[in-house]
Amino acid sequence: MTSRLSFRVRIAGALAAAGCAILLGAPAADAHSVLVSSTPAKDAAVATSPAEAALVFNEPVENQFTELAVLGPDGTSHWESGPASVVDARVSAPLRPLGPAGVYTIRYRVTSADGHPVSGSVPFRLTVAGPQPAVPAAAVPVAAGAASPGGDGSMPLWPWITGGAVLLGTGFAVARRLARANV
Repeated sequence: MTSRLSFRVRIAGALAAAGCAILLGAPAADAHSVLVSSTPAKDAAVATSPAEAALVFNEPVENQFTELAVLGPDGTSHWESGPASVVDARVSAPLRPLGPAGVYTIRYRVTSADGHPVSGSVPFRLTVAGPQPAVPAAAVPVAAGAASPGGDGSMPLWPWITGGAVLLGTGFAVARRLARANV
């Protein structure tokens, strides 16, 4: 009888531990896309206008709802000459020759493979003015916002901790009840 009780207690404890491991391990799978690199690079100083703005993420992004814009030093003029294109983890847009010298900003919004939107911006500096006039901001709308380091729109951690605590408590309660029933 004691060996049967001991076996039941061990099984209940193992199930509780396995449940906690599953619950506490799940948030890692909820990661969002993260910007790995950009062309031009963040805070780079370039003397000539780049032909395109390109972003590379740590995982493929969805083509749907992808937005990429390059804003001039005034913060409103657009310098992209066509829509953004997505190939796996790379998002790019062709650019017209840039205009006045100053800080330009690549603004982006992509959808991670897990379906969550990620947005941000990458500033770079043009050191030598180019010849082109700007296009008004109304011509190409882009969602503005701070970079999402993977936390925006994701599920908070507290439900996982609560679920783990409930599962662990239930496992211990079952083990204790089994121990009392066989004494």
